[in-house]
Amino acid sequence: MASPVAADSGRPFDRRVYAMVAHIPPGQLATYGQVAELIGAWGCARQVGWALRRLPLPSEVPWHRVVNAQGRIAMSPGREGSDWMQRELLLAEGIAVAPDGRLPLARHRWHPPAALLPEAGDAWTPEPPGPALRSCTKD
Repeated sequence: MASPVAADSGRPFDRRVYAMVAHIPPGQLATYGQVAELIGAWGCARQVGWALRRLPLPSEVPWHRVVNAQGRIAMSPGREGSDWMQRELLLAEGIAVAPDGRLPLARHRWHPPAALLPEAGDAWTPEPPGPALRSCTKD
């Protein structure tokens, strides 16, 4: 189910993100933090967002199904129009989007199958924060 883009990415972290996001079915939503947890990168929601931003568009990876923890599309000029693309793609899947980007996250939240859930022994823990920035992309 993973797309060719996911396989071609040079970043292992990005490939893990794309492979997980490829499992989100139409009409369902996940949060950046949820994806981070599912790939064993707790606390790396922002990095999940950056990985999705690196996708060339159009993409077979359903990046538009991943939203922030408040259940909103992050509407921002810095997104160079991808916020409006995300809105249109979600509307096409039957998910209502308010003018300010709010979504019915509780109604459409993705509940991944048990086979995709990380096992207790598989948890990846980033280095503790120190003088240097912690890396959420360690593989």
